[in-house]
Amino acid sequence: MSERESTPGPSPSPNASSSASPAVGRALDMLVYLAGRPGLVPAATLARDLGIPRSSAYHILTVLADRGFVTYVATEQAYGLGVTSFEVGSAYLRHEPLERLARPILRTLARRLGQTAHLGILHGAETVYLLKERPPAGRSGDIDIALVTDIGVRLPAHLTANGRAILAHTSEAQLRALFPRPGDLTTRTGKGPRTLPGLAGELARERERGWSQEVELVTPGFCSMGVAAFDHNGRPVAAISSTWRRHHCRHDVDQVRDVLRQGAARLTAAVSGHAPTTEAGAAAA
Repeated sequence: MSERESTPGPSPSPNASSSASPAVGRALDMLVYLAGRPGLVPAATLARDLGIPRSSAYHILTVLADRGFVTYVATEQAYGLGVTSFEVGSAYLRHEPLERLARPILRTLARRLGQTAHLGILHGAETVYLLKERPPAGRSGDIDIALVTDIGVRLPAHLTANGRAILAHTSEAQLRALFPRPGDLTTRTGKGPRTLPGLAGELARERERGWSQEVELVTPGFCSMGVAAFDHNGRPVAAISSTWRRHHCRHDVDQVRDVLRQGAARLTAAVSGHAPTTEAGAAAA
């Protein structure tokens, strides 16, 4: 064996990757910093708190904004997390792990309510349904025939109870990034919010009460209710919802709400999450 083959090379320094790409490390530090702040943050504050030169901070923020990881709000002259950050952060729980944890919970909900139950996530401005559990045979009648909310189906998030339950816990900056133009607030039945301030007002009320509901926004004659599940940072990762005929409900709205909230709390606990501090008391009620 030659000396070249037998002599080990130098071990890489633990900080080699970060020292070789300081901009990458700084960009990640910025995203982690913004994730831990409840509101928007000026670039100067980011630079000061993270010890980054202002010129470098502005350059990195421009790149992150171009790719959707951060959003710049001109009226506030400050930055917040963008849609891409939300999607990447949700990806860990987006598929099989989340589905596996949620499936028995949805099965229980469908059986208790006698109604179809769904698990959905937010993908951009759309609700994507990952799971659909039907009640035992004979309990749901022909309700499922008319439902468009099948696995893999995407619907405008601002119209679905599932999507609204998640949107209710996103920041105003994120809402503006998701719906930058008035035409983005489409309708399916001629009903629903038409302006961003109108949507934001509805979502604020739904956030305050801890659940969302849509009435004939997706399909005439049907209504749905949804409750969000949260990760370890208290951010929404998914929502559990149930749909029923508006004039044919086996349970009153309060009972549906309570059952869904219990299911969402179980899913939140299963992913080692917790509800936002302001809602902890309400969720336990």
